[in-house]
Amino acid sequence: MDGGSGLNIMYTETLDAMGVDRSCIRSTRAPFHDIVLGKQAIPNGQIDLPITFMNLSNYRIDTLTFEVVGFPPVYHAILGRPCYAKFMAVSNYTYLKIKMSGPHGVITVGTYFHRAYECKVESCELASATLTSEELTAIGKDIAEGAPDVKRATGSFEPTKNVKEVLVNPDNSAYKTVRVGTTLSPK
Repeated sequence: MDGGSGLNIMYTETLDAMGVDRSCIRSTRAPFHDIVLGKQAIPNGQIDLPITFMNLSNYRIDTLTFEVVGFPPVYHAILGRPCYAKFMAVSNYTYLKIKMSGPHGVITVGTYFHRAYECKVESCELASATLTSEELTAIGKDIAEGAPDVKRATGSFEPTKNVKEVLVNPDNSAYKTVRVGTTLSPK
């Protein structure tokens, strides 16, 4: 479950395990981003699959469109906002549960914290392995350039540019100045 994702993602390996014929995949070449840092992914296509959320006496079935991707899976599928909208589901990330209304009451789907943790670790390892050492070096440099200067005092303010010092209360013997942007209006 990924309420931040605008896509439902299915892996080709999962489709193969389900016995779904790859000829059912519709061609599409629209890339999507942010699956792996700094990379775009080109899906193999799209597929519509019936999805069932259920318990023994209460169930919901609807068809979802998935982007089919060929990179190594950590999960079987990723359910994003389109799934939540279609099933009118509400997620609770603290308890790792999805709840939705069914014909005979609320349907609750959940997982175990230990399994979710294992998947997260695998996902991070896969993302790290996907990036080449050159890309990691470049990312490290970008992070280092944007890192705060440890020699500066915490809370110190250093203006960037277009700043002038203005004397405050010149009649007082203790002269104080304020830094003001020069792009501000005189008012």
